[in-house]
Amino acid sequence: MATTHALRFLRQKGVPHEAREYDHRVKGAAYAAQALDWPLAAMAKTLVAALADHTHCLCVLPGDVELSLKKLARATGVKSARMAEPGEAQRLTGYQVGGISPFGVRKRLPVWFHDTLPELDRIGINGGRRGLIVFLPPSDAIRVLGARVADLSA
Repeated sequence: MATTHALRFLRQKGVPHEAREYDHRVKGAAYAAQALDWPLAAMAKTLVAALADHTHCLCVLPGDVELSLKKLARATGVKSARMAEPGEAQRLTGYQVGGISPFGVRKRLPVWFHDTLPELDRIGINGGRRGLIVFLPPSDAIRVLGARVADLSA
């Protein structure tokens, strides 16, 4: 298994995790959850959002939850938010869309976790490339990322 910035980041921070590969054919958490026989509600997706104050953030949500840009704007204290364009997301994170991980991003960005994830024992989250998922306790991910938690569901 080739290493990624995300895996290096987790090792450097001493975060226990399990990395699993799957045959990536379709972008999205639903396909990854099915391929790895993991519940969709515990398979997290990482989205890049642009905020009205000209900053960006990462949003980590369960695969079965849609992001509410209004709730995100309210949580971050800005007037509005939008999804980042694919090129913008890739430039900021250093990862290809479909392989974006909150760990080891190129530009340190604030991270927001949806409020149902901390209730789970383990989540699967992208490991920095398509077809690579890392499994770890959400509490470890939140701690190491300095993430904030809010209801971000549409």
